[in-house]
Amino acid sequence: MPASPKNIENRLRTALNAWNTLRPQKAFAGVSLAQFEAKLKPAFDARATIATLENQLLAAQNQRDTADAEALAALSLLVNAVKGDPAEGEDGDFYEALGYVRKSERRSGLRRGKGAPSPAPANR
Repeated sequence: MPASPKNIENRLRTALNAWNTLRPQKAFAGVSLAQFEAKLKPAFDARATIATLENQLLAAQNQRDTADAEALAALSLLVNAVKGDPAEGEDGDFYEALGYVRKSERRSGLRRGKGAPSPAPANR
């Protein structure tokens, strides 16, 4: 199973911290600490970009939710106005075009359920 991005970040930060605190002047495999940090920079920069984009997405979703609430309030006002308009009303074609069921086409809501199912006979 491949390592998760969070696990990879933790491993990179642990290695960088260990090298920085314990052997900052020593080079390993011909690579200095500064060169190693330069190699890790693109990975950390990408993570920072992702975090910024996630914050922007969250902000945009919050704006959408606020706008949706206002839009639904406006829609409710429109529907109520159509229902109260003597020329349109709850039985008009405009009311139906708005996505609602005409009053004359509604069912009563009464449902007569079938009796409780009888238990199956046991095989002996």
